[in-house]
Amino acid sequence: MVSPLNAIVSRLRLKHLRLLIALDEQGSLHRAAQQIAISQPGATKALHDIETAFGASLFIRSSQGLQANDLGRCVIRYARLIHSDLAHLREEMVGILEGQGGRLSVGVIMGAVPLLMRALTRLRDVQPALSVEVIEDTSARLLTLLDEGRLDLAICRSSVSRRPDAYDCLTLHDETVDVVAHPTHPLAGKDQVDLAELARHRWVIYPTNMPMRLLLERELAAAGLEFPRYPVETASTFAMFSLLQEDPSLVALMPADAAAFGERFGMLSRLPLTLASRNEPYGVIVRHGMALSPPAQMLLDELRR
Repeated sequence: MVSPLNAIVSRLRLKHLRLLIALDEQGSLHRAAQQIAISQPGATKALHDIETAFGASLFIRSSQGLQANDLGRCVIRYARLIHSDLAHLREEMVGILEGQGGRLSVGVIMGAVPLLMRALTRLRDVQPALSVEVIEDTSARLLTLLDEGRLDLAICRSSVSRRPDAYDCLTLHDETVDVVAHPTHPLAGKDQVDLAELARHRWVIYPTNMPMRLLLERELAAAGLEFPRYPVETASTFAMFSLLQEDPSLVALMPADAAAFGERFGMLSRLPLTLASRNEPYGVIVRHGMALSPPAQMLLDELRR
């Protein structure tokens, strides 16, 4: 049985994490010991201490060396995360001491990507030493990362959470949507398009229960139309752009800012259809009561502009 958390915390050391990562990279206790500059007997004892701390065997021993089992692969994955977090911690501390730079991790939904890029460009003009990590995902996934402390803030919707009161919304942004297609699509360039005509084409759509999917479902239901059959579902901006390039017969619903970006570079055309429904606004979301780091506060100021 896996040890209780208190037992793991009291016994596990940072040198243990280094050994786990080295074992994963080298596949040999001898080579792993050399990599982190300890003796092989010291590495053997450290590995015994690690498995005792977790209360489980983490490696399969064979004549070819050590191979992580399922539990071992899980532990190694988190060892790498902790090591990475410590590197980010040091980077942020250096930035604080130097009065500039630092590190910022921000999550964003597809429709807010252009807004975030504009704000980040302005921020990095005044803070060129700032390291930034941008994670694009669904609101639900971004809120999970926010809960885990992996993000400083997220630009998304807290309403998808079962506990929306666990978050503070620092500013709101409206989101309008466009129906888009490849510039060579039969409907591109028309003066007017109706929803019934669009419903007969093949679609790229967002996954079930995402706000953009729900908006399309409302529009079609209000018009008495069936939902498109055999669509391609994705929440990825890149996948959606790529699909529209590869298959010019597809149409898609896309946030207006993303659609304008694609149109500006000739990747797609916005079709002349005004939707009655409006998408739920998204916001800059943080954990309730969480204080923003200086870089996060500066980004918030830029987003509010």
